[in-house]
Amino acid sequence: MKLATLRNADGTTEAVRVDGTTATRLGASDVGSLLSQPGWRDSAETAAGAAVDLGDAAYAPVVTRPGKVVCVGLNYRNHILEMGRDLPEFPTLFSKFADTLIGAHDDIQRPVETDEFDWECELAVVIGATVRRATTAEAEAAIAGFATLNDITARDWQFRTREWLQGKNWEATTPVGPWLVTPDELPGGVRPTLAIRTEIDGEVVQEDSTGDLLFDPVALVEYVSTMVTLRPGDLIATGTPGGVGHARKPARYLTAGQKVVTEVEGLGRCENVVVDDGPRR
Repeated sequence: MKLATLRNADGTTEAVRVDGTTATRLGASDVGSLLSQPGWRDSAETAAGAAVDLGDAAYAPVVTRPGKVVCVGLNYRNHILEMGRDLPEFPTLFSKFADTLIGAHDDIQRPVETDEFDWECELAVVIGATVRRATTAEAEAAIAGFATLNDITARDWQFRTREWLQGKNWEATTPVGPWLVTPDELPGGVRPTLAIRTEIDGEVVQEDSTGDLLFDPVALVEYVSTMVTLRPGDLIATGTPGGVGHARKPARYLTAGQKVVTEVEGLGRCENVVVDDGPRR
């Protein structure tokens, strides 16, 4: 099953079940609201609401206002090695604010305050049940599905200090979507092995498999839920593979006008154009 959040002409949003080239309205304002409803899976599968043509659909972020966006740094073995680091014993965690999120086809707002604007294609976990200190079985059951996410990063701001938050939280920079895909549709289920890639203006700059993850989605739900309750609609961005611009020699960064395509096999593509966001102060 595929679930998406569409943006209506009047500025409202609505959750839908994607059925090929059409979608069925589900009576919730977004996928996050849907996931908070008891029995959401059965109700979404059997819904027979009004149909929507997806030909001209405007996708909002899959979850428009998640309570938490927890991100994992350095979680692909090859990316850890290209950044010159040792394999970590524990996940490297940081957070994003909901204001960073945009839809799968929205423009990425490049802040003019950065000269080192970088790409990071990621597998995003969408939480579908409330869990705290989850066992492995509880963590597996809490995963509603997966989506594609691009953790765009201002590297010069990220490395101003030892903490990464200021490089990761620029407004309207992080596409997530176009839809959530439930684990039963994916090879590997809640531990999916999927091709992951990024293209810049048609050039492939990242290409790997989510099978290279050091800490898989279930392990991350267990780990994060140990310290804080995870709730329906929360997101976990699981990290990016090798090929980021900052690690290249010479380094490469995004500029206005470039088209960035991030894709995880079976989860759809985020296709976004980079635009400058305001004058430098």
